[in-house]
Amino acid sequence: MTMCAYSQQTQHGFTLVEMAMVLMIVGLLLGGLVPTISAQMENQRTSETRRQMSEIREALIGFAVIHGVFPCPADGTIATGQADAGIEKSSCVSGANGGVLPWVTLGVKETDAWGRRFTYRVTPTFADDASPFQLGSSPNLDVGLTTSSSDKNVAGDVPAIIVSHGLNGLGAYTSEGGAPPSTASGDEADNAPTDNNNHFTSHDFVQSGFDDIVDWISPNTLMSRMVAAGKLP
Repeated sequence: MTMCAYSQQTQHGFTLVEMAMVLMIVGLLLGGLVPTISAQMENQRTSETRRQMSEIREALIGFAVIHGVFPCPADGTIATGQADAGIEKSSCVSGANGGVLPWVTLGVKETDAWGRRFTYRVTPTFADDASPFQLGSSPNLDVGLTTSSSDKNVAGDVPAIIVSHGLNGLGAYTSEGGAPPSTASGDEADNAPTDNNNHFTSHDFVQSGFDDIVDWISPNTLMSRMVAAGKLP
């Protein structure tokens, strides 16, 4: 009797358990990558915002060289595209010398890397068309490590200050205008555009969730550039 031999072909594939293990491993790998990618994106946004603020400093000094004064702030409550959005106010006397950067007047970008407007404050005598500042003019804005108005450990007596409100955006105006959607507190309240004092706070990001980026015009840099351009004395 002839015996017919049949070869059995082994079938290979993933079982449900194996598939679940693969998906679990992939999930763990992706979960480990997400914080790293997120941190890299925030570092890029911070670097981009700092680069923007460097350009803003140059634009402000260039404006002062041409016009003899800094521009007044713009009204942060006006939505983008509406009349006077991004245009400097007609005057900025004491108490009305804060708002947002007049991006249209200066020809710079409206928002930081997080999509929020820059807060901007200027010493009134440095933005007075009727009486342009001189070598002896005294700026009255300052930056410290704390909210104390007597703390000038970072920068004292500067003519203009620019603020990005960072990732959390607390206190910042947006392109929609109106009131700031989030109220700042603690040290960040010192930098809010609605805070009318002349003191700003800047310190390391790790302290109490603070993430504002504060920059300013050095009076020495300003005066030397004005003298070099023949605008002073």
